Amino acid sequence: MERKRIYLSSPTMHGKEQEYVKEAFDTNWVAPLGPNVNGFEKELAEYAGISHAAALDSGTAAIHLSLKLAGVQEGDVVFVPTLTFSATCNPVVYEKALPVFIDSEEETWNMSPEALERAFEKYPNPKAVIVVHLYGTPAKLDEIMEICRKHNTVMIEDAAESLGSTYKGKQTGTFGKFGIYSFNGNKIITTSGGGMLVSEDGEMIQRARFLSTQARDPARHYQHSQIGYNYRMSNVTAGIGRGQLLSLEEHKRKKKGIYERYKEAFSDIKEITMNPLHPDGDANCWLSCMTIDKGCSVTKDMVLDALEAENIECRPIWKPMHLQPVFAGYDFITLCENGESVAEDIFNRGVCLPSDIKNTEEDMERIIRIIRELYV
Repeated sequence: MERKRIYLSSPTMHGKEQEYVKEAFDTNWVAPLGPNVNGFEKELAEYAGISHAAALDSGTAAIHLSLKLAGVQEGDVVFVPTLTFSATCNPVVYEKALPVFIDSEEETWNMSPEALERAFEKYPNPKAVIVVHLYGTPAKLDEIMEICRKHNTVMIEDAAESLGSTYKGKQTGTFGKFGIYSFNGNKIITTSGGGMLVSEDGEMIQRARFLSTQARDPARHYQHSQIGYNYRMSNVTAGIGRGQLLSLEEHKRKKKGIYERYKEAFSDIKEITMNPLHPDGDANCWLSCMTIDKGCSVTKDMVLDALEAENIECRPIWKPMHLQPVFAGYDFITLCENGESVAEDIFNRGVCLPSDIKNTEEDMERIIRIIRELYV
C-alpha cells in the first residue's frame, strides 16, 4: 500500500476564496481587471504598509517591470544573488542586460554585503541591485541599502518567498525602490499563479499598470507608442488572493511552528544545522531547510532519497545561478579566493524539508523519524 503523500509546500484553501471568486462569476467580472483586482491591490498594500501596488500575473512579471521602470537597458549591469531561483535573474536577460552574480553570506544565506562591495569595485555603475530574502529570511538590509545609497543605485527587493517576513518591524518588499511578491502555488499564500509589484512611487506603479496592459495609449482607437505586456492579474485570480490574504498570519504562524519542530527534533544531532534566521528579522519560514556537516557519513542525497522513497516531497537547495548552464559566461563575485563559494557550500550540503502547513503531527513524526534513522 502506497504511503500517504507529504508535500513540500502545497496550497491551503479556507473557503473565503470561493466567496470572492463566486462574486466575480455572479457579476460576470471574469475578464482581466475588476473589483477583486482593485481590492487585492489595496488590501495587500495595507498589509505590507506601502502606498501603491499593481497586481500582475506572476512574480517574474513584477521583477521584469521593476527593471523596466528602473531604466535597465541592453548592456546594463544588474547585480543579483547567485543563490536564488532563476526567475530572479531571467528578466535581466529579457532586457539584454548583464547579470552579475553575487555570493551569499553564512549568517542568512542571502546576498553578501562584502561581496556586493567587491562587485561595485569591479563594476562601479550597475543599473540596479536585486536583493532576495531566501526561503523567507530577511537579508542584511541595513548594510545592503547603505551600499546602494552610497553608489546611488536602485535596489529592488525580490520578496517572492518572504511575504509576511519583517526586518526591524517593517515588511520585506517595502525597503527598496520596488518590491515584488509571488503568489505561485507553493508560496505562503497563493492565487494559483500571480504576483504583485509595490512601491511608494505612485507614478511608477501607474506606469507599471500601463505597461502591463499592452501599453495602450489613451486614444479612442487602439494605439500603441511603445511595447507593452499582457501581465495584468485577472479578477478571478485576484479573488483567490483576497481570500488567502485573510489567512496569511495563520499560515506564517504554522510555518514557523514547522521550523521550530524540526529544530527541536534535530537538536541532538550535531551534524544537522537548520537554515539561519536573521536576528533583527521575523522570518515567515516559508521553507524549513537543513544543512549536513562536511565529512558526515550521511549525505544530502541520502536524505533526499530516504524521504522520496517514502512518498515525501523534498528538494535540494536552489542550485546557484552562476553554475547554471544558461548563465555560463556571466561574472560571479565571491570573497572565496579558492575552493567552493559560500553559495556552493550551502547547495552541496542543503535540503529543503517538507514545510506544508497541512502536515499533521503524525506527518512530522514520520519525516523526522526517517531522517533520524539515517544517523543511527
